[in-house]
Amino acid sequence: MKPYFEKTYQRSFGTFPLKGQDLFDAVQAAAETGYRAFDTAQMYENESDTGEALKATGLPRDEVLITTKVNISNFSDDAFLPSVEDSLRKLQVSQVDVLLLHWPTPGGDIKRSLQLLQQAHDRGLTKHIGVSNYTVRMMRDARAIVDAPLVTNQVEFHPLLNQDKLLAAATETGIPLSSYCSVARGAVFKHPIFAEIGETYDKSAAQVVLRWILQKGVSINTMSTKPQNIRANFDVMDFTLSSIDMDRIDEMTRTGYRIVGKDLVPFAPDFD
Repeated sequence: MKPYFEKTYQRSFGTFPLKGQDLFDAVQAAAETGYRAFDTAQMYENESDTGEALKATGLPRDEVLITTKVNISNFSDDAFLPSVEDSLRKLQVSQVDVLLLHWPTPGGDIKRSLQLLQQAHDRGLTKHIGVSNYTVRMMRDARAIVDAPLVTNQVEFHPLLNQDKLLAAATETGIPLSSYCSVARGAVFKHPIFAEIGETYDKSAAQVVLRWILQKGVSINTMSTKPQNIRANFDVMDFTLSSIDMDRIDEMTRTGYRIVGKDLVPFAPDFD
């Protein structure tokens, strides 16, 4: 991967669950802040709005990294590639920068969906491919099935959930992790430790959490509709958490707080 991709993809602006004017305004604020990576998905039903908002930023196409994800309802041979082409039309681009499988195929047979993902890459519909919500075993299997590098496994990742097994698998397979629910949908703010650590660095609790994720070697996806929060979420590269503070936050992963499980997503795999 080129250095620009690696640097830019570290901080993506997520668009879920935004639509319409809220999405438009948020993307404009994110672009003005400095975000150049934007994340959407077929399942979000906001690709058209995202495409319009990105066009309105006036940013050159080669400076913007666009990620979208294929819905499991489109994993069949006759639907997969047409659905990607439809995503491109909605996003008003000839190819996306990153195309992910949004979820593993229900039932666990992931081979065909990965082969179709490879086809999308080979046909030039996307520059890079990856997966989302994959388990350790699935990461290993995926690496053996596809030829193109898998640039990410996008997963729930925050300080209230231990994902050490996935981190080890990322090192083993060469498939980096990227986070969603990076502040556990606000649950981290119930724990004073993050604000306490933030006082040391003159940073907010959210900035401490995001910095911890980055120092774990995981890219971050953040979303806000408030310009001040959008700026704060982006402004996490000018400080480094000490090893002591990293260890203190690591202890919080014992909380075991998972947001996206089978109670919320019935077709979710058995997570590690």
